[in-house]
Formats: sequence, structure tokens, C-alpha cells
Amino acid sequence: MSSPVSSHAGVRSSTSGVSDERSGQAKLRPGPEAIGAGKFEVVTDRAGGGRVSAAERWLARQMLRSMGSPPVRMVLCSGEEIPASGPPPVARMLIRDRATLRKLILNPNLSFGDGYSDGRIDVEGDLTEFLEAVYRARSAARKRVGLLRKIISRWWQRTRSNTLRGSRANIHHHYDIGNDFYKLWLDEQLVYTCAYFPTPQVTLEQAQVAKMDHVCRKLWLRPGETVVEAGCGWGALGLHMAKHYGVKVKAFNISHEQIAYARQRAKQEGLNSRAEFIEDDYRAISGRFDVFVSVGMLEHVGTDHYHELGKVVDGCLGPCGRGMIHSIGQNEPGELSPWLTRRIFPGAYPPSLREMTNVLEPWGFSVLDVENLRLHYAETLRHWLRRFEAAAGAVAEMFDGRFVRTWRLYLAGSVAAFASGGLQLFQTVFARPGVNEIPWTRARLYEGSGGPGG
Repeated sequence: MSSPVSSHAGVRSSTSGVSDERSGQAKLRPGPEAIGAGKFEVVTDRAGGGRVSAAERWLARQMLRSMGSPPVRMVLCSGEEIPASGPPPVARMLIRDRATLRKLILNPNLSFGDGYSDGRIDVEGDLTEFLEAVYRARSAARKRVGLLRKIISRWWQRTRSNTLRGSRANIHHHYDIGNDFYKLWLDEQLVYTCAYFPTPQVTLEQAQVAKMDHVCRKLWLRPGETVVEAGCGWGALGLHMAKHYGVKVKAFNISHEQIAYARQRAKQEGLNSRAEFIEDDYRAISGRFDVFVSVGMLEHVGTDHYHELGKVVDGCLGPCGRGMIHSIGQNEPGELSPWLTRRIFPGAYPPSLREMTNVLEPWGFSVLDVENLRLHYAETLRHWLRRFEAAAGAVAEMFDGRFVRTWRLYLAGSVAAFASGGLQLFQTVFARPGVNEIPWTRARLYEGSGGPGG
């Protein structure tokens, strides 16, 4: 469940109210300032259409209880409030009409997001605080769902399986909507994965460079080595490895927009001979390399295809090979938000750490190091959300107000998911068994500023 923007982004709920003494029904219509901005005026109509039945009120209360009774107030279209139980409420959730209320009761995990995107649900208060409260309350409640939750999770993964054809469709849905859009709110190198903040004061640009150095040091890159990258985004890490660590990189990605951008950067920076970007699936990787790296791709692979990925890793690494998989994860297996997988990331599934090792175990790889950068991702997302809000007008001109609200919801919900511990960020380093030319301690990760042999 997610909602509008948080104070972390410097913006509060933008809904304004206009009352009519003759009416009581809550209706939505665009206000004059809302054209292309996803804002709405609330107009009341007391003709009775906003009334809710006793059964609907009871079901709304039961829905909140099933979610662990989060400290939020629900305001129904009749104006009646369902108070929070327990701690003082952190925010109010406004339901604009009976149809939306009914959909929310039947399927809150999907209908909240759709209702907010359409402007039929809003939140008054701090968005991130609201979402964190909901996620923390729901965490305990979810454990009671047990077997049913697992069955639903497995069914949904099958419906959006990441086959060769399915992967292309899923990636196109999210990553090929235009580089100009992502340029509005990502860092200058378009790094769309968790940054690394050595100190809280560093900028997003500095934190993304620090992340790339952190990855390179963990991989113990040495000049002259060969690296294969699976899922390279807009090419920033591949170019960074080639430019600052003296390695030769071959990077694979199925997003046409991203590969075209990466190739252009490589040409402009004179790195064509050391960084090759290939528009193809990870399953097409061939040849032998010293190092394998994947940052932010495993979430799009799906557990049914982990054996395929492991086979690729095993086939491309030499006898002294080593690698890293950097991925969003979970503490235990469970479905991702159905709203997120349908509207934002089709085919996505963040694995548990145990599931993640299923990529490596069948091939005898040794896990050398695991680090969880969860709080770093929460901070990364706060930066993205602030920048997105600053560019919301331009985004609305590119798309429309509904798109703005949808992506606002996605970014704010992601902040809350990492901050509350619902999602993790695992970096897992591995190598062939018996490889002894590896660092004895982690000290080298925090010394110096990178460079060859970093």
C-alpha cells in the first residue's frame, strides 16, 4: 500500500477542499492548477451518493485490522472517520467515493495504488511516515497468511515469467520509456541502483561513484583483467571499471534505450576498445572472463531461471574466477506488491538471501562476503524522490498527471519499504572454490579512493 508524497520530498498532500452546503457526496474534478500536475479539488455533494452502509464501515475496519491496525485514520466518502487504534495516527487516508472504497476492501494491495494514481485516494500528512507505519504494522499480520501467501506468490511469478520473450516485454515496460525522463531525477551518470554513502553529507553523484568504487574493490579488479557484466543499465559501472581500474568490459542488457546511451558515452569518452555494450539477454553471454558482475538485474530474473543464470556464470568464469551479485532482496520468500509488479515492475521478484544462493550453490561457488546496504538504498530513494518532485511539472508535460502520481507512489513506497525493513539490498561476493588470492580482511574496502587494483 502506498500513497502521495512525503515531507522528505519537501511536498505535502496537494489536495484542496471546496465545500457545498447543499451536498455531501465527495466527487473529484480537476482544479485549475491541476492541469498536467495530478492535483484535484474535492467537491462535496449531499445528494446522498457519498453515504456508506454499516456493512461497508464494518468491512473497512476489518481491513485495517487485517493489516495490523496501522496508526492511520481512514476518512470515508461520507466524511465519517474510522479512527486508528493504538498509537496516535500519523496521517489520514481519504477515500473519495464508494466504488473506490469497495475495491479497496476487496483488494487493498492493488486498489490503493490504482486509487491514488487516479486521484480517488489521497493522504493528508507525511507520506513516508504514513507508509512506514502501514508496512511495519502489516509485517506481523503477513506472517499469519502462511501457505496462501506462498501459493499466490508462486502463481503470480508464473504469470509474468522472465523467459527470453517475457524478459524483453517486462524490461521494455519500465526502462524504455525514455532517457529524458530518467535524466530529470537520477544522477548525472544515470545510475539506477542503490548508491553508497560513506558519509550522510555526500551528494547523490558522489554516492553513486562511491558505490561503483565499492563494487570494484570488492571484486578486487586488477589492470588487464576481463569482466562480463549482466544487466548494465546505462553503462556507468562498465565505463567506470574500464576507465579507472584498467579492465576490459563486455556488458549485456536488453533495454535498447540504455544500450544506445551506453555506446554513445563509450564513444564520447574514448572507451570503445575497453567497454563493449551488447544488446542481448544474459543467457547469450559466452566466452571466458576473470570476473562476473551483476548489479540490479537479479530482481528481474525470477527464481525459475536461477539455474540458467548460474549455468551462465559457471560457463563464463575461468578456474580462478570471482564475481558479485548485487540485488534487492527480502528476509524471507514472499510476493512483491501486486500493484508494483503490475504497474511498475512486471516480472520483478526480490529474493531472500537463501534463494539468492541458489544461483551459486549448484555450481560449487564459495560465498566470500555478504553485505546488506538497506539503509543506503532508503537514502538513495529519498534523493530520487526529492529530485522527482522538483521535476514533477516536466514529468507531467512528458506524460500526464496520473503518471506523476503513479511514480510518486512508487518512489515513496520504496523509501518506506527499505526504511521499515520490508526490503533489503544484498551484495554477495563469490569465487571458485580453492581460490586463495583474495583479501584477508575488509580493510581495503575503506582505504583510498579507488583506482587500478583499488
